[in-house]
Amino acid sequence: MLALDHSDAPTHGQQAFAFYNHYSQSYCSLPLCILEETSHALVLAYLRPGARPTGAENAMILARLLPSVRHRWPHTHILIRGDSHFATPEVMDVIAHRRLTDFVFGFAGNAVLLRQAEPVLQEARRLHQQRTALAQTYGQRLPASSRLYEEFCYAAASWSRPWRVVLKAEVMSAGDNPRFVVTSLAAPTPQMLYEDLSGARGNCENDIKAVKCALQRDRTSATTFLANSMRLLLACAAYVLHHALRTHTLSHTALANAQPSTVILTLFQVATQIKQYKDRILLHLPSSCPVKALLYRVTTLLSAVPAPLMNTS
Repeated sequence: MLALDHSDAPTHGQQAFAFYNHYSQSYCSLPLCILEETSHALVLAYLRPGARPTGAENAMILARLLPSVRHRWPHTHILIRGDSHFATPEVMDVIAHRRLTDFVFGFAGNAVLLRQAEPVLQEARRLHQQRTALAQTYGQRLPASSRLYEEFCYAAASWSRPWRVVLKAEVMSAGDNPRFVVTSLAAPTPQMLYEDLSGARGNCENDIKAVKCALQRDRTSATTFLANSMRLLLACAAYVLHHALRTHTLSHTALANAQPSTVILTLFQVATQIKQYKDRILLHLPSSCPVKALLYRVTTLLSAVPAPLMNTS
């Protein structure tokens, strides 16, 4: 399952291709990150200007990435999901013409969809009123919201074909909150598709936050675009190393699901006395070090990894 998301990297100088982004309310670059959500592995990251990406740009990236993924996993069903700005005809067409590949994208509502959603919203309002009245009668806590799900077959004027659009008709005390999702999947029920497939995009945002905050992905303060791209790649390389450490070396430990900042504070920023000899270097930990056993496990496993062969040609 591939998750696509852009995340701003604010700029504070004369960085190349730094533009004002209305969504983030700042001058920034807008890197794209693609992660595999089941394993939390980073698939792709690249630096791009701060302006909102076009459908043609996103489609070009997927057209180059998907053949590589398919070559590695020829029989795997690939599901691609992202926010509403990925729901463009160019991106959907690139995905639709590929075998065993589907998409789930958020979709901004319009007047046509809101008219189709109105009967379901009316039913959701009645349901919310009934639940609120019952809660008041029995002295229970008032419901925060009431939801109903429906689906439509919809085709925008720019689309090459109709797609399945799922509606979440949510009514809260503050008012209506209709949300839409467009997908090429036919099997899941509307509720399952929205809650289990589309609503789980937050896991991807947590991984991007780990790269951005803990590994300082947004330190793109160089003046040239190439230098900032290199800084982004170094931060992503640090995430790949952290992911490998967490997946293989730290599995079945307290840090198996830890964020990079937790691993850094626990394992790397430890007070140590270093003694250098002619044939070795000894690290003396404090006698009360609480992670001594974990450090011993990590160093033992890492020392068993064979050193890479040097290319002398």
